[in-house]
Amino acid sequence: MNKRKLINDPVYGFVNIPTDLIFDIIEQPLFQRLRRIKQMGLCDYVYPGALHTRFHHALGAMHLMSVTLDSLCAKGHEVSDQEYEAAMIAILLHDVGHGPFSHALEHSILDGVRHETLSYLLMQKLNRQLGGPLEMALQMFNGTYPRKFFCQLVASQLDIDRLDYLNRDSFFTGVSEGTIGAHRIIKMLDIVGDRLVVEEKGIYSIENFLNARRLMYWQVYLHKTTISAEMMLVGVIRRARELLLRGQDVPATPDLHLFIRQVVRIEDFERDPRYLEAFIGLDDSDVWNAVKLWTRHPDRVLSVISRMLLERKLFKILLTSEPPEAAQVREIAARLREGQGITDEELPYFLITGSTSNAAYTAGDDKIDVLTKKGEIMDIAEASDLPNIKAMSKIVKKYYVCWPKQWVQPVAGI
Repeated sequence: MNKRKLINDPVYGFVNIPTDLIFDIIEQPLFQRLRRIKQMGLCDYVYPGALHTRFHHALGAMHLMSVTLDSLCAKGHEVSDQEYEAAMIAILLHDVGHGPFSHALEHSILDGVRHETLSYLLMQKLNRQLGGPLEMALQMFNGTYPRKFFCQLVASQLDIDRLDYLNRDSFFTGVSEGTIGAHRIIKMLDIVGDRLVVEEKGIYSIENFLNARRLMYWQVYLHKTTISAEMMLVGVIRRARELLLRGQDVPATPDLHLFIRQVVRIEDFERDPRYLEAFIGLDDSDVWNAVKLWTRHPDRVLSVISRMLLERKLFKILLTSEPPEAAQVREIAARLREGQGITDEELPYFLITGSTSNAAYTAGDDKIDVLTKKGEIMDIAEASDLPNIKAMSKIVKKYYVCWPKQWVQPVAGI
């Protein structure tokens, strides 16, 4: 069987599958599952084109890894065939631990289990199934491989993951501000002292990359309508779990049922293999099927919010730089109680407050190093002659309050 396939990618053109092992990994059910998980969660509620999957992204990141390694080899850095394949496998599998709707449900279906942790567990499982060929890729993924630049390419503030998802997400959303010169950035990468650096002439490309990331977060990933939809979805999952714990019947697929009828922690995955097996079977369709069923559930909270999600009757959201006025929140709560008979027990599902934050660049151990023309290594924030990067290092925090606008008449000041 010919395993050296070409895949036509809408962003990069033809993507090459270079080895039999990589083909075999792509064929695995745990990787094919990524076809059924959207890359951008519920962002398509705002940008209808954002329907691409984690499968697209993984293949694109693998392609950019090969371009990067070829560029570094052309500059005289030695990369063995085994390292080359391992780096491609590490980035190919870096997101295999994502659950349904990617980041949207990461902290509601599971309790404090990051997708990177599950990716590592699934890579270990796959390594055992295939007879142990992923040991080097596992080291690159968890940051223990001796040649540290490989680990940086897999996970850092200038990693292959970010180079692909910014280009891909801007392409599918149509948000041109997110477009970056990924191939130019790759050509500007070099290695000094076993660490990844950017040649000084690439500074402006890095500034554009960081600025594009900041814009994509606030204009796309943390768009207020996306936040509203995600909070509603988190709410229905939380309500389903609450009803199950009370002993009520809440229909769902067996895999989803396992994760909503109890709080699942990392210890559960480590002690009982059925959790990892169930997770492999879990994708966006499990959640949507459940939400459709829940529209007929006798519980008002579960049925009403599920139907709102399906029909895109999203909560109104107020996103501000300061916490919302307590008096305004009390006024909304009072109108929900009086106009719709919402009880105190139901209120947190129909009046949601919280905050979100983001920083485009964080100086520290995981910094972006610039190789100056004088041969010095400097943090990008210090090497740049523009103030933009220092400004982007500041963590921006925004506060939100969401409620069903069709149930509440306009409130003063909102």
